[in-house]
Amino acid sequence: MIKRLKYSEIDFVKYAQCLENSEQRKYSASKVFLDVSSNNRWELLVYNDYEAVMPIPYVKKYGLKIVHNPMLCQQLGIFSKKEDISINEAFYGYLNKNYLVRVYKFNDCNQFHSQIELRKNFLILPDSYENVYSKYSPKRKRKLRLDKDVLNVSKIKMVTFNEAKGFIEANMLGLDKEGDLSGFLRIFEMFYHLGHLQFSAFYYNNSIINVIAIYEDKYTVALLGTFNDKKYVKISGASVLIDNVIKDFIETKIFDFEGGELPNIEEFFRGFRPEFRPYGIIESSVKKLVKDLIALIIKGKFFNLK
Repeated sequence: MIKRLKYSEIDFVKYAQCLENSEQRKYSASKVFLDVSSNNRWELLVYNDYEAVMPIPYVKKYGLKIVHNPMLCQQLGIFSKKEDISINEAFYGYLNKNYLVRVYKFNDCNQFHSQIELRKNFLILPDSYENVYSKYSPKRKRKLRLDKDVLNVSKIKMVTFNEAKGFIEANMLGLDKEGDLSGFLRIFEMFYHLGHLQFSAFYYNNSIINVIAIYEDKYTVALLGTFNDKKYVKISGASVLIDNVIKDFIETKIFDFEGGELPNIEEFFRGFRPEFRPYGIIESSVKKLVKDLIALIIKGKFFNLK
C-alpha cells in the first residue's frame, strides 16, 4: 500500500535506512540534498513500512503544489532494497493520479512497463585510476598533456565559495533569469558550508580560467557545475580539473557527470569513456497541467494539491 506523507510526517530514520540499503541509491535523494535544493518543499510516498520510498519535491504556484525537480537535483525516483517493476508502476500511477507534475526525474535503475521519456547521464564506476585513465579517448589524453609553457604558469587550487562566486557569476551559461543564478549560488553556498561541496580552480598566469563544483558524499562525487572563461578554452583546464578529481576519488567512489543532453557537453563527457546511464523523466507542458488540474478537480482531489 502506498501512503502519502507530508514533510512533517516523514520518519527520517526509516527513510535514510531505506535509501542506504536500496539498490538504486542516489546522493540526490538524501534528506540534506533535498532540504537544501528544494528549500524543504518535498513530501514522500511510502510503500508499506518504508519498504520502498519516492521523494516528491514541489513548488508552490497560485496556492497549488506542482511537482518539479529542484535545481541541481538530477535524479530521484523510487528506492527499494530490490528493483521491482510492479512496485515502480504502482508509484508511477499514484504520482500521475494524485499530483500536478511539471517535471519529475526517476533514477537510472528504475524500470517501467509504461513508456517513459529518457534523458542522458554518464558515470564512471569505482576502479583504479590507471584503468580509468587507460580508457580515456586519445583526444582527451592529448588535452591532458599541457604544453610546458602552460604548465610553468598554471596550477590547480581548491578555493572557497567566496573565491569561486565571482567567477561563476561571470561565466555561468544557460540560465534564463537572474533568479536562476541566485538560486544556484544559494544552493552552492549552503552545500559548501555543510561540507558537501568543494570548488577546484585552474589558474593560468595567476588568474582563474576554470572552476568546477564537486558534491561529495560517502559513495559518490558528482559534477554539479563546470565554469569556463571562453578566452582560454584551448588550454583545456576543465579537463585537467575533472581528471584530477577522478584521480583523487575513483578508487572508492562513483564519479557522476550529472548530464549529457547537449551535444557538445555529451562529446566532452564521452572523452572520459564513462558508462552511459539514462534515466526516466515525466515532463508536462503548462497546457497539460491545466487539463490535469481540471481532471483532479472533477475527481474531488483538488484539496490534495494545496
